[in-house]
Amino acid sequence: VKAMTLVQVWSTGAMIILANTYHLMLRPGPERVERLGGVRKLMGWDGPLLTDSGGFQVMSLGALRKIDADGVSFKSHLDGSMHRLTPERSTDIQRMLDATITMAFDECTPFPAEKDEVARSMELSMRWAKRSHEAFGQPERQALFGIVQGGVHGDLRRVSIDMLTDIGFPGYAVGGLAVGEGQELMLSTLEATTPHMPVDRPRYLMGVGKPSDLVGAVARGIDMFDCVMPTRSGRNAQGFTDQGPINLRNAKFGDDPDPIDPSCPCLACKNYSQAYLHHLFRAGEMLGPILLTHHNLAYYQSLMARMRGHIEQGSFAQFAQKFMG
Repeated sequence: VKAMTLVQVWSTGAMIILANTYHLMLRPGPERVERLGGVRKLMGWDGPLLTDSGGFQVMSLGALRKIDADGVSFKSHLDGSMHRLTPERSTDIQRMLDATITMAFDECTPFPAEKDEVARSMELSMRWAKRSHEAFGQPERQALFGIVQGGVHGDLRRVSIDMLTDIGFPGYAVGGLAVGEGQELMLSTLEATTPHMPVDRPRYLMGVGKPSDLVGAVARGIDMFDCVMPTRSGRNAQGFTDQGPINLRNAKFGDDPDPIDPSCPCLACKNYSQAYLHHLFRAGEMLGPILLTHHNLAYYQSLMARMRGHIEQGSFAQFAQKFMG
């Protein structure tokens, strides 16, 4: 989370952070992180930690990677050096990072792709999931989640779920979405997927998303999310509200004396006007990204808290219908 101290992150209501296996294996290196006591000790985070497997980042390398049955060889985007990730190596790196929740190594199938290619990719990920499970063992106070693949094809998703539940995981993620298919197709794929997932295990939708994505996915049975959107957007002058995103670089905010949201408890809304935030971004001051990142994280945490409250009160369907408009 760039432009934020961990005390500030915690103050927004966030209770778990994600660390990126791909980036940390390149620098500073998992062995060094382990020698320094793990990610949480190194950065001063006292809460749980989730790590991804590196599969999505490796997929995004395109021509710089080569996949085979055993794993993936790829060139670093930093210096061109060669690296190798296998289910066993990914699992071991996440152990060295001292993750609370570890993800099985998978291939994130690109979109679009022919169905037979999606099926081949899903089956490879399922073989890798079994190897990740065997490599993980049974450590105390840690969990390994399996990742459901299958593109936008409900029948392939069901096969993937069956294979993962045969292995047995304490949590299940839905991967391979939010890769260009659009919100409507993503939500319809979830409708064909989540009814077949175990009801007594967390369901984690990876890499999602916009506020409406979160509400739509929770309505379809998803519990957990991760995404760079609130922080990346905050660094680029985009703030989130119930009325939609705003761009604080726009000239109309230059004379606006009101905060983004008077009811929001974040640093930006409690202390500053939209006019001041507009000035900070136009002037290139680092305080602008800091304040707007804080607002976006607070907004996302507030949205999740409101959804939990409506679920407990039995009024979530009405909330979701109104929010989705």
